[in-house]
Amino acid sequence: MNEEKKMQIIAKLAQESNTKEQYVTQLIELVGEGNTVPFIARYRKEMTGGLDEVQIRDIVEKWEYENQLLKRQEEVVRLIEEQGKLTDELRVQIESAKKLQEIEDLYRPYKQKRRTRATVAKEKGLEPFAEWLFSLPKSGDIESESNAYINEEKEVTTIEEVIQGAQDIIAEWVSDDADLRKWIRHRGFSEGKIQASVKDQSLDEKSVFEMYYEYDEAIRAIVPHRILAMNRGEKEGILRVSLLFPNERVLQQMKRKFITQHSFVENLVSDAIEDAYKRLITPSIEREIRNELTEKAEAQAIHIFSENLRHLLLQPPMKDKVVLGVDPAYRTGCKLAVVDHTGKVLDIAVVYPTPPRNEVEKASAVVKELIEKHSVTMVAIGNGTASRETEQFVADTMKEIDREIYYLIVNEAGASVYSASDLGREEFPHLKVEERSAVSIARRLQDPLAELVKIDPKSVGVGQYQHDVSQKSLSESLTFVVETVVNQVGVNVNTASVALLQYVAGLSKSVATNIIKQREEQGRFTDRKQLKKVPRLGAKTYEQAIGFLRIIDGTQPLDATAIHPESYKEAQELLMRVGAKADDIGSEKVKLNLQNIDLKQATQEMGIGVPTLRDIVESLIRPARDPRDEVAKPLLKQGVLQMEDLMAGMELQGTVRNVVDFGAFVDIGVKQDGLVHISKLTNRFVKHPLEVVSVGEIVTVWVDQVDIGKGRIALTMKEPDKQ
Repeated sequence: MNEEKKMQIIAKLAQESNTKEQYVTQLIELVGEGNTVPFIARYRKEMTGGLDEVQIRDIVEKWEYENQLLKRQEEVVRLIEEQGKLTDELRVQIESAKKLQEIEDLYRPYKQKRRTRATVAKEKGLEPFAEWLFSLPKSGDIESESNAYINEEKEVTTIEEVIQGAQDIIAEWVSDDADLRKWIRHRGFSEGKIQASVKDQSLDEKSVFEMYYEYDEAIRAIVPHRILAMNRGEKEGILRVSLLFPNERVLQQMKRKFITQHSFVENLVSDAIEDAYKRLITPSIEREIRNELTEKAEAQAIHIFSENLRHLLLQPPMKDKVVLGVDPAYRTGCKLAVVDHTGKVLDIAVVYPTPPRNEVEKASAVVKELIEKHSVTMVAIGNGTASRETEQFVADTMKEIDREIYYLIVNEAGASVYSASDLGREEFPHLKVEERSAVSIARRLQDPLAELVKIDPKSVGVGQYQHDVSQKSLSESLTFVVETVVNQVGVNVNTASVALLQYVAGLSKSVATNIIKQREEQGRFTDRKQLKKVPRLGAKTYEQAIGFLRIIDGTQPLDATAIHPESYKEAQELLMRVGAKADDIGSEKVKLNLQNIDLKQATQEMGIGVPTLRDIVESLIRPARDPRDEVAKPLLKQGVLQMEDLMAGMELQGTVRNVVDFGAFVDIGVKQDGLVHISKLTNRFVKHPLEVVSVGEIVTVWVDQVDIGKGRIALTMKEPDKQ
């Protein structure tokens, strides 16, 4: 890439991201040097103007697209030039194209085509006749002109075949017009409709797609989740989906473009234009528009899933709690696991308080014994099969315990995936699958992040249509979210699992495994420098990862903070300035003195950037800061509600379990989550529910409607007397 083109792209990216060109340039260089997004976002703020992980990723993705665009421009220019057909005007058009689609439209007439009706006609020598016809001659004799092209050797035996061949060539010329295709595509988006109808109702056993049996909507107005719903219905053979374009208006415009004068052959050319539109252009444009609609819908679904996952991973840990995890079930019984404050398994049991055995008294005795024996303070109940019956049993049992104890319903999505995985078997080889699930449920309450990283992010159950989108794009996006959260929180290198360590910036699964292996063989790490001796953890990996790896109670107090070793000298100088040493970090003395320091003056005297110094000060004041501590703690419960207890207008507190395009599902403590429709989230206009709520958030809701028969609860977040 030449320097001029590079600077043009950088200028464009800077404008789009509302940042300085200097920061974009330095960001591209940092990425080129092998630096990771979390490392750049945290430790290179001066070089990027403080861009966060999402902004950095966005700029990097756009940079890669622009490079792809440039490579394709160069390739298409070369391919057309090799054919001797490149004009200065065409070169300018290709080099100024802003999208890959525009380049492909311009290349279309020169692309090596498979045998088409037009190529067959050209092989028969009919191109000169097509040119004459397309020139719209004002006089002449069609019969005598076409007679000259009859050739039995080339299998052209009639005038009709000559005319048809010429029309096929003209149709392809019209179809290959880049400006025309762009215009029709635009008209399709702005004026077209998407239409769905039922193809085979018998395949739709639960009437999931009923609203699409007779459905049409303007393409410009359709929302992403309806696109994905129609795509799924079509894929399952239930629906027939098509696009409707303003055909008459488009055809009139096409004819005005090409038939610029009256001619005795204008009807023949008009027929060729119509054929081009119906046979060649419409199917192609329909595919392109549907692909674009699907891409946008998938991007939206992936964005929602990613946001929901981020909020789920950032749920606050319930630190220093001994937890009883309960994996509910009917026939096979409820599996119980007690884990201590570090997540170590203390006890395992199984009880049968639910149908068909209904051994309530016996089960209650076991639960009470486990709670007393291990001083359990919290009970975590999975939200799967038999969850609410188990919740009722736990709530009743807790009433018989003469001290304060709480329970919580935990989203167990993916727990069974983890339990049956190699990782689950490796961690608990002596436990059964269901017992591992109970352990996972308990640990999810203690530290959601540490436990959720053990399962495929796609299995956590906080998305919509996740199986209908590009699995590669979904995985990339969700992995990015997990990496971002893990690095924002930081990892205790002496307690972290391989599953957690592998998401630390710069670390691979094999290096994470080597860290654990060295920890097991040589004992806990007491200094960050010891990690340099881990096999395959080279200098670059150490630089990228070490700031996110914490050593608690080690020989160097700064190792417990988010301060990078490259800044230890500055951190120690800063402590000296306020009359403190490393052992004092986090103390009131350090806090008071550092809060009063003149940052601007200090940066000039120390030769360090303001963002880096600000981060050092924050880490010295709050060395153990966990961003999850700033999130509202989950709702703890002591009693249970039935669906029959709900009445319209009743005020409740609930936890947001999932956010989708059309609203939010809220757990209010009954068997079924209630839906707050997007129109009931707030009194102001809301483009998307994510503007108002997020997964894990505690919200106040009012019961709107209850349909016990269908098991549906409609909620509102608008206070009834203020709606």
